[in-house]
Amino acid sequence: MNSYDFSSRRAIVTGGAQGLGRAAAERLAAGGATVALWDFDSDLAQATAKEIGAGAVGVKVDVSDWSSVEEALKETEEAIGPVDIAVNSAGIAGANAKVVDYDVAEFARIVAVNLNGTFHVNRAVARGMSERGYGRIVNIASVAGKEGNPNACAYSASKAGVIGFTKSLGKELADKDIAVNCVTPAAARTRIFDQMSQEHIDFMLSKIPRGRFLELSEAASMIAWLCSEENSFTTGGVFDLSGGRATY
Repeated sequence: MNSYDFSSRRAIVTGGAQGLGRAAAERLAAGGATVALWDFDSDLAQATAKEIGAGAVGVKVDVSDWSSVEEALKETEEAIGPVDIAVNSAGIAGANAKVVDYDVAEFARIVAVNLNGTFHVNRAVARGMSERGYGRIVNIASVAGKEGNPNACAYSASKAGVIGFTKSLGKELADKDIAVNCVTPAAARTRIFDQMSQEHIDFMLSKIPRGRFLELSEAASMIAWLCSEENSFTTGGVFDLSGGRATY
């Protein structure tokens, strides 16, 4: 496993209490970063922070609410200092249904968390990073944002939006030592599977050319490099973690 020096860095990881977010947070902490786990589940975030150790803290946040994100950043910087790294992993899968049957409120809910939440967190950290002249942002999109999964219009659209947003912000900050990139994972076994039927899970697996689900450690490895100082040129990039461009 490659190691990166994050000893002088302070990071936030949204959705950091579990799943891919937790894996990324653990990898950053292993490199010496002080990590704030931003999560809607405050108790779980604090429990996970204790397990990670290394000065990690748990912070309650609703990424779909701008005022909540503002307050979370204030609390974080008071606790650990100015933020150098942000990994946006908070997201929801939502319901599966055809477009003609898709609940209007459910579509809005998924976009509010997955896309608006990404905008809120990026907006919150970008100003300070710009003023200090350094930053690394990694947004978690999905292969669904590239391919458009049937019966998952809201999720696919929200993750496509994350890709476009990342490219836009990457260009805006390209004249500074700030890298803004995203990754597009295939499915990994996380609690998001709890929202899906076994039939849908089996169907997803059948569509991944590698023949298995993504391991969280594999995603964390790519995220760690994108968050490192070694990633000094690439920005506005979209990094594939699809196992061969899975389509569901």
